[in-house]
Amino acid sequence: MRKSGIEEGKRWLEQAKEDLKWAQRLAEEGGYHIACFLSQQVAEKAIKAFLYSKGETIVIGHSVNSLSQKASQYDKRIVEKGERWSILDGYYIPTRYPNGLPDSIPAKIYNKEIAVKAVELAEDAVNTVRDLIEHGNIGLN
Repeated sequence: MRKSGIEEGKRWLEQAKEDLKWAQRLAEEGGYHIACFLSQQVAEKAIKAFLYSKGETIVIGHSVNSLSQKASQYDKRIVEKGERWSILDGYYIPTRYPNGLPDSIPAKIYNKEIAVKAVELAEDAVNTVRDLIEHGNIGLN
């Protein structure tokens, strides 16, 4: 039996929260490039959680920006936050593959400052979606 939209959204949000925990740890312990990639994944899953909670049955795509635009159809307050979160799209490929960076590798390019900022954006996405699903409003993070 298919889960309700809210149940499916909460399931996706639970995974986003778990991934966020590990992104935070990686940012603290030096896995900066992986923390950036995982932060993008966290935001993607959080936005998908919101879309599922609104009754969407198939949510495809990996772009935080595109998913945020789709989510804004349900709640216009997501537009501004989605614009901030969209920077995470830049961490989807170059954080993982050497051919995404000229003459270096991801492990040497990303630093703590970048990773911490990425994690903060991902955390904002999780908190925002949590508030929208649980309370129907966006918290003042």
